[in-house]
Amino acid sequence: MLRHRLFLGLLGATLAGCASTKYESRGLVLKVDRAASSVTVSHEAILGYMGAMVMPFEVRDPKSLDGVAPGDVVSFRLIPGKRETRIDRLKLVSAAGADAGLLMTPAVTALVKVGETVPDFTLVDQYEKPISLASFRGRVVVVSFIYSRCPLPDYCPRVVANLSDLRKRYPDRLGKDLVLLTVSFDPKYDTPDVLHNFAERYDANVPGWHFLSGSSEAIAAVCASFGIESWPDEGLITHTLQTAILDREGRLRASVEGRAFSGRQLADLVGTVLGPTP
Repeated sequence: MLRHRLFLGLLGATLAGCASTKYESRGLVLKVDRAASSVTVSHEAILGYMGAMVMPFEVRDPKSLDGVAPGDVVSFRLIPGKRETRIDRLKLVSAAGADAGLLMTPAVTALVKVGETVPDFTLVDQYEKPISLASFRGRVVVVSFIYSRCPLPDYCPRVVANLSDLRKRYPDRLGKDLVLLTVSFDPKYDTPDVLHNFAERYDANVPGWHFLSGSSEAIAAVCASFGIESWPDEGLITHTLQTAILDREGRLRASVEGRAFSGRQLADLVGTVLGPTP
């Protein structure tokens, strides 16, 4: 009897300790439900608690969701409970475009906001074929930006690697109701032939994935729509990063700034716009 009581006492202490444990993590926001004070996050593995996955979490303070939108990268603190698990602290790591406090330079004054229709543009892909954004109405479009000479593996090559993960997640939808547009902001160097060779290195010359170039004026207009800034820097190009997701009506649904997210998280976010397979 004494051993049984000791066991129950130790078990109760263990459960109480677990209930008070707080876990730190970060992830990509997929959905915000302000009415329910909850946020759905594609999060990294939470050491000692759960693996990387997509989960909806209730937030303790509804005001912490102010300014949070799909595509934002957040850090958060999680407190497990007996009946529910809540976030008691949430912080933006990087926010998309208009909400990120960017300086109003000529490159961002034309920035399209979430929910707005992205202006049409026509560029040339790696096969020297004219590609217009409007031709993809009815499909989900992911727009990203790179330049082929980028020497830093955590920048442009990582953008392409994330898109490759997206391609692997939705192999039967790419080229059908999903399109990838990867725009070069170095058009003088990145000709269609150069982009074709660049895409070949990543096994990316596949239906539904277009690497785009064009005139300097056309590229500048597209970059302005998505808030991309770039400038020459000792023979290379310093630039911002942005990955945008457009819905089937051509509206901007989400925009992910920077590189603090994985290909898996990007695929989770795109899945919320794609919906189930028709």
